[in-house]
Amino acid sequence: MSSSSAADQVGCSLVLEVATPATVVLQTAPARRPGTVVSERLEAVSNSVPMPTQELAGPVGGRQYLVHLEPGTGTVSYEATVTTGAVTPDAVTAEARVEALRPSRYCPSDRLAGFTRATFGDIPAARPRVEAICDHVWRRITYAAGTSGPGTDAVDTLLDARGVCRDFAHLVAALCRAAGVPARIASVYAPGLSPMDFHAVVETEIDGCWQVWDATRLAPRQSLVRIATGRDAADTAFMTVVSGRVDLQHLEVVAVAGADLPADDHGGLVALR
Repeated sequence: MSSSSAADQVGCSLVLEVATPATVVLQTAPARRPGTVVSERLEAVSNSVPMPTQELAGPVGGRQYLVHLEPGTGTVSYEATVTTGAVTPDAVTAEARVEALRPSRYCPSDRLAGFTRATFGDIPAARPRVEAICDHVWRRITYAAGTSGPGTDAVDTLLDARGVCRDFAHLVAALCRAAGVPARIASVYAPGLSPMDFHAVVETEIDGCWQVWDATRLAPRQSLVRIATGRDAADTAFMTVVSGRVDLQHLEVVAVAGADLPADDHGGLVALR
């Protein structure tokens, strides 16, 4: 169990070029979790006219916003104050365990079964297996912006040996699933991350509970603020265009911890709030 009581400040702003009437789904709001209080403001404007938004429920307390935009320039701004009490790991349900062991679009764990057996097959228990996988990815994969694209999956990252946070997360999740450890992806606000952006991490089952891992080691896990949770980036993207044509022109993300950033050796167990 970990605890945090100081208020964190998180948020983002997006500038969008809208070619046709469009609908987008945003996942930028912190998940509503037990013991977490979120005070927030969301504003969507199209050609200086406020646009309607609709909140939709997502998994693990996540929230999505359906936003309608008219052709022209659209802006979305979101800001929130997040206060969290004691953090207790979530129990892994039978349904979640089954889903977290299946291959998915960006985590084709079935294609990594042979590599996983050869590399990690002698490690008997879940926790040392996950720690070995995270350490392997941290040591062998180079963090490099702009080296992957929307279609890059875990196999591509393993072969290219480079990527960004979502690529690290996809590879860790895919290897864990191939090793028989349930794994899922979470998008987060990450105080301490530099340069600042949305961040992706992995949760795995350890002794019946979800624990969070970050093979990039770019931000302390204790300060992360959960946004969305799913099988991979297809479920956790900060923006998805449902209809119409929309191009992202500018993105700015803010994540400021309400207290000093904790030290994290990325080896102990941490529950994601």
